[in-house]
Parts: sequence; structure tokens; C-alpha cells
Amino acid sequence: MRAPKTKTEMRRNQIAATALGLVARHGLRALNVAALAKGVGVVPSAIYRHYPSKEAVLDAVLKVIAHRLFANVQAVRQEFTDRLEGLKQLLQRHIEMVLSNQGIPRMIFSEEIFSGQPARRRRVYQMIQEYLERVAEMIREGQRQGRISPDLPAETVAMMFLGVVQSASILRLMSDGQFDATKYRESAWRIFSGMLS
Repeated sequence: MRAPKTKTEMRRNQIAATALGLVARHGLRALNVAALAKGVGVVPSAIYRHYPSKEAVLDAVLKVIAHRLFANVQAVRQEFTDRLEGLKQLLQRHIEMVLSNQGIPRMIFSEEIFSGQPARRRRVYQMIQEYLERVAEMIREGQRQGRISPDLPAETVAMMFLGVVQSASILRLMSDGQFDATKYRESAWRIFSGMLS
């Protein structure tokens, strides 16, 4: 059983979540210590007690995003033994995650966040690779269950799955929320699932 979170952990999580919200509403350029402190309801010096710099806050936000991605995968693995149904639910959860916070695609698809930060770029690349491997494992399990065609390379299918989420995220971001990602998700799943079986 996991130990209860400390006050410091809760404040750090609050700061990271507030930063993600600021990015969602105003973009990366609006993220600064003063705005962050105001959003959290503390003085700016309190932010520095938890994170030494804006860069450290950005790294924390990326960890929050990774945690949410992996938590979605773990949840559908536990809730749905049918891996094809699990993939459908995973697609739904990931698109809902992006719909509920446009800060996620603004962070992931921004060159600004990676400029001059090769270590951060590598960490995000590794995060995406780990996510793809977890999806590929679900696909392999679905193949063993007879729900997904055994002729399809699991790694390629996982990349295509990510592409469905990514395209919805980009279009939603570029349209300032006008793109109907829910309608897209339903039609994309019909086509994608048909390909899998």
C-alpha cells in the first residue's frame, strides 16, 4: 500500500497541475513564477521552495502527463480483460484527457519546451516509447485472445493507435477547440477496429 502524500508532495502536485492549466489557457509564454504563484494562491518565493526554476516546473508537468498516460493504460488493463475493448476504452480516455486539458498537446507538440533541452527531449521520447510498448503489449495479448489479427505487427499497430490520438489532439488545438474530437473518435475507432480484426 502506498504511503499517504506529504504536504510537500501535495503542494508540488498542485503547482504542476496549475502550470498545466496556465499552459492550457495561455500557452507556454504565459507560464512564469508570478502567474504560477497567483494560480496556486501563494507568494512567488513559495514556488521556489518546491521548484528551483521554471524549467523544473516544466519537467514536473511532463511527469504529470506521463503519469496520466500510464495510469490510463493500467486502468483499462485492469478493467477490461478483452484487449480489443480495452484499446477502445484507452482511446476514449486519452482523447478525453486531451479534451479536458489543452495544456497537454501544447506541451508535447511545442518545440519551445525542448529548445536547448536535449535531456528533456530524450525523457519525453523515452516516455512515448514506453507508452507505445505498453499499448503494443495490449495488442499482443489481444492477438493471443484471438481478438486481433495475429498477422499485424503489434509495434506498428501501437504507432497507428497513437496517431489516432495525436491527430485528434492537433486538430483540436489548431481549431481552438472547435474540432469535434468525440465524433472523430467514434468514426476512427470503427475504421481502426475493423483493420485490427
